[in-house]
Amino acid sequence: MKGKYGERCGQSNDCCSWRKSARGYRSGASYLLNSTRRRMARGKKRKHRPAPAARGEAGPKKDARDRDDGWVDSLTNARFDAYYKLQGIVPDDEWETFSKTAATPLPVTFRLAGSRIIGQEINNIIREVHIPALSGMVVDGVQVEPPKVIPWYPGGLAWQFNIEKRVLRKSPEIKKFHRFLVYETENGNISRQEAVSMLPPLFLDVEPHHKVLDMCAAPGSKTAQLVEALHADDLTLGSSTPSGFIVANDSNHKRAQLLVHQLARLPTPALMVTNLDASIMPNLLDPQRRPIHYDRILCDVPCSGDGTTRKNPGIWKQWAPANGIGLHGLQVRILVRAMKLLDHHGRIVYSTCSMNPMENEAVIATVLKSNSDFELVDVSDRMPDLVRRPGMTTWKVANQQLEVFDSFEQYSELTKNKSRTKGAPLTAGHFPPEPKDAEALHLERCMRVYPHLQDTGGFFVAVLRKKADRIPPPPKPANATVKEEPASLKRALSAEPAVEPEAKRPKLDAPVDVPAEPTTDVAGATTAEPSAAPTPVSSEDNTGLLPSKPPKEITFSENPYTFLGAENEVIQECIKRLSLLPSFPSDRVFVRNPTGQAARALYMCNEQVKTLILTNDYQKIRLVHAGVKILEKQDAASFVSFRILEDGVAPILPFVEPDTIFNADLDVLKILIMEYYPAITKFEEPYKTLFEKLELGNALVRFEATNTPDATLTHSVILPLWKSGVSVCLMIDKKSKSALSFRVFGEDITPLGQKLREQAEAKAAAAAEDGEDAAPDVELQDGDAEVDMEAAVGADVPIEGVAPETSVNVTVET
Repeated sequence: MKGKYGERCGQSNDCCSWRKSARGYRSGASYLLNSTRRRMARGKKRKHRPAPAARGEAGPKKDARDRDDGWVDSLTNARFDAYYKLQGIVPDDEWETFSKTAATPLPVTFRLAGSRIIGQEINNIIREVHIPALSGMVVDGVQVEPPKVIPWYPGGLAWQFNIEKRVLRKSPEIKKFHRFLVYETENGNISRQEAVSMLPPLFLDVEPHHKVLDMCAAPGSKTAQLVEALHADDLTLGSSTPSGFIVANDSNHKRAQLLVHQLARLPTPALMVTNLDASIMPNLLDPQRRPIHYDRILCDVPCSGDGTTRKNPGIWKQWAPANGIGLHGLQVRILVRAMKLLDHHGRIVYSTCSMNPMENEAVIATVLKSNSDFELVDVSDRMPDLVRRPGMTTWKVANQQLEVFDSFEQYSELTKNKSRTKGAPLTAGHFPPEPKDAEALHLERCMRVYPHLQDTGGFFVAVLRKKADRIPPPPKPANATVKEEPASLKRALSAEPAVEPEAKRPKLDAPVDVPAEPTTDVAGATTAEPSAAPTPVSSEDNTGLLPSKPPKEITFSENPYTFLGAENEVIQECIKRLSLLPSFPSDRVFVRNPTGQAARALYMCNEQVKTLILTNDYQKIRLVHAGVKILEKQDAASFVSFRILEDGVAPILPFVEPDTIFNADLDVLKILIMEYYPAITKFEEPYKTLFEKLELGNALVRFEATNTPDATLTHSVILPLWKSGVSVCLMIDKKSKSALSFRVFGEDITPLGQKLREQAEAKAAAAAEDGEDAAPDVELQDGDAEVDMEAAVGADVPIEGVAPETSVNVTVET
């Protein structure tokens, strides 16, 4: 989505609001009111004037400097250069290389789902099929570099590919590889993600039994990595339900919904998605009314994003020192809240895509000085192939005009008599610690990644944990007395503007202040309350505090979560018709509708997620999604039944009677892929007779690993099937069929693939006649690009009451 500053930022138009707020701009309402007053004082009246075209005139030509079309005229910023040279983030002899790299486009990077057996298969296909096909290729005199492995990513499952669109248009081999990536991406087996964005989840060390919190999760690339880590046992067991869970949170409701769509590519019963302000994240309660503490917390906080200039060139146009200064307080509050939510043996990873020490080391130093229970973890021995720089132990603090202040006292003295200051005000937390304190804090254990080191974006990562010698206090009841914050931290936080929207994401829902211990608000839920009323700081006065109205309560309208129970008639009917074992966890099946009846779909979650849903008020914790959809009602001609969805196969499979799964060969799979509803008469024996004898309704079919001259399947696959009167249908969506076709048969033989080929051939023929290049038939979208929140649903073509799996188009993130 294009913001006012032109970058393809993947955020809503609110992305401009947080930048203005961080730089000290007034809110829209007050600004409009004051501008009206100024016009009235000048005696001027704004008149409506028709557009030039409506008046029959030619509109004036805009100068390139005035255009607002998203283009950036210069990939430089004098203040950016001056500020970071002042900070000395790289040695002088590296500055030119750093500066040039930061202004060049990023290469395409993607990773494979490490928790899926199919991930290894796709990796082998890339190595054995596509790399040889792309090696040594020359297009229009340009040597095409084949994809190369990102050396530091575990298992060699991440790749980098430098390719220009004009080359993509002219090479059938590259088009084929591109289409292969697109289908596997939409199927959840590949994630398009910036290389440095892959780092935080790797340092979090998530295991299947962990309780995990992702505080600022949207758009979801890092959350997807956490899901994969939670399902690590799938590699050995084929299918597993982890005992741990992930709470993925985002403060903006639309982005929380985007998160749900993105994570639908990696369905898991161990997921909860919430829509809360991360800086005052409420406690979840266990059945004994004790607050839940997490084993792992990811704080990928809102930031100014100046490490992303290679993919968001609009940052060059609007960069200013105040961008990072204004976000410091919000970042501190989120990290402080994470520390309170962490278990005694837990780990926090704090990360930003910014290079500004105001958002990085200054935040870490502020919280560590006020909380002696935590320490930075030395991870310099991890990922030895990752080229990184240590954290900064000191830095310069400058205002919007790049005036440098040696201490907060000096800044306060120079500005105390000024009624107005440009940009966000400075606080004590922005200034570096004394040398002896910096040594004790070990800020050098933080990690800085710069664009020129390994052809990436800029990034910052810090790993924190509770010290081993600290004995955890006994659990407190939910209504325990709140402990006062340390005075130094309260001063650091209270001096920050309270109205600071999220930078990396859209703005926060409400003003926040110092987070306090949560207190019980209603039965079954807790809410975190600020220690004092929000007190926004005026952008015109960096010392005076202005009173503010209480924040508006945001309406939350989501359907409830109703568990059906083992005795439910629908559950009993599903167990009978789908041949499920008595051990099937019926008590973990729920519906989401106002009536609490099994109307259209059934969902499943694991035991911990079920407990959290039952113990906490879903409205108070703003729960927008949980678990995975496993069954959907299918209205057939003569009966009504629930069928197993593609996403439901993995969680249901351990409870299916083994004898009810029948085997088929790749010839059967080919027919099922080539046609949506192949007639039973098209299959050779013995499958023709098998399908004829099969009962109407749902079935599961297993395709064993096979290697033939025409097809290769490296591991067995179990897929849902629907039998009607005279035909059968493979119940997976169209994109999944295309991805499966590429893996097994080396090309897309689906009806969709055939249509795309015909369109591409027609386009190429037309382009040849016009002497132009044909455009690629499929585009691999950047993951931070706009996601259609009303995801397109593939048209259902019912035959004898059968509706194929709906197809949801979700753009992948970086």
